[in-house]
Amino acid sequence: MRATLQTKKDRENYYVVLDYIDETTGKRKLKWISTNISKNGNTKREANARLKEILKEYEDKQVDLSNNVLFVDYLKQWLENHKQSIEGVTYDTYWLIVYHQIIPFFEPKKLKVKDVTPLHIQQYVNNKLKTISANTVIKHLWNISQCLDTAIKHRIITFNPVNMIDKPKKVRYTGAKSYNENQMAKLMNAIKGDIIEFVIQFALFYGLRRSEILGLKWNAIDLENNTFTVQHTVVRVDKIVHKKDRTKTKSSYRVMPIPQIIKDMLYALKAKQDEYRALQPNDYVDEGYIFTNIDGKLILPNYVTKHFKYLLVKNNLPVIRFHDLRHSSGTYLLYLGRSMKEIQTWLGHENLGTTMDIYAHLDLAAMQDIANKLNDKFIEMGNKSLV
Repeated sequence: MRATLQTKKDRENYYVVLDYIDETTGKRKLKWISTNISKNGNTKREANARLKEILKEYEDKQVDLSNNVLFVDYLKQWLENHKQSIEGVTYDTYWLIVYHQIIPFFEPKKLKVKDVTPLHIQQYVNNKLKTISANTVIKHLWNISQCLDTAIKHRIITFNPVNMIDKPKKVRYTGAKSYNENQMAKLMNAIKGDIIEFVIQFALFYGLRRSEILGLKWNAIDLENNTFTVQHTVVRVDKIVHKKDRTKTKSSYRVMPIPQIIKDMLYALKAKQDEYRALQPNDYVDEGYIFTNIDGKLILPNYVTKHFKYLLVKNNLPVIRFHDLRHSSGTYLLYLGRSMKEIQTWLGHENLGTTMDIYAHLDLAAMQDIANKLNDKFIEMGNKSLV
């Protein structure tokens, strides 16, 4: 296989032209692939570098040059090719969708990429909507669409059939629940001495996500300035736990204050860890995490979820998701009179719109205040008109 760099008079990008033998027909073929690098300016060096990447990609059989490749095989290739460019937790999420959902549906059909039609995609959507939510199906469609967009770049197909179907509409989640002040107080009393007591306390006080709480390390604590930094997260996808030095969004990376009650909590946790470490010096595992088991190992996300539900049932509390503690925190801040902008910053929402969507309908106190002021003004105006 050979590759050369070419240009077209009516196109602004450099093209890689692959000269190869089609394995199906045995005939010599040429394949033009855009580098997406403009031929204007001093960019030929970049284009040559891209040529080498494309040539290696095809020589390694990462891309099937023929138009006879099966859709499921191409989907597997697409996912594998993206493994190095995305985070592990993202790859695992895509893998579950591709291998547990999309492939089992399309594999019996033995469709080639070029033969996948909008009707096939619509059938997939209709089938999945019987058992899973519209929002989840939209995630499936994203994977299919990205794969087929790549097939367009590889000149296997000329259009993406996903763009020609009736896609399900995204449904805003309205099932979030929150505890009121009395329920929060009952919960805090019920969890005293439990292994995840302080995990729950952090969720209620700061509204942190589960991944952010379990990702907290001692080196993120600054007791001199009474702050800690949310910068490391722990996420579980299927059976794999991902520990990463990145937060969900840029806004999620934030510095939070440490008041005295939290400082006392941290001192108590540190004293316990020191005690456990002294009791088992050879077996204690120290990865620097704050919320750990007695052997020093990190408390895992799935354990927090299951044990939290167990505590609620045991203490006759309304069963909510662990993530709903975050909503409880945000709702309580609202009732304390904090502004939406303050709540956005505290919770680490990427934009104010997210905060408004979740909590605007709960801002009853502010609405009542507006109504009372309007009431007074209208009475005042009415009295003036009588003078």
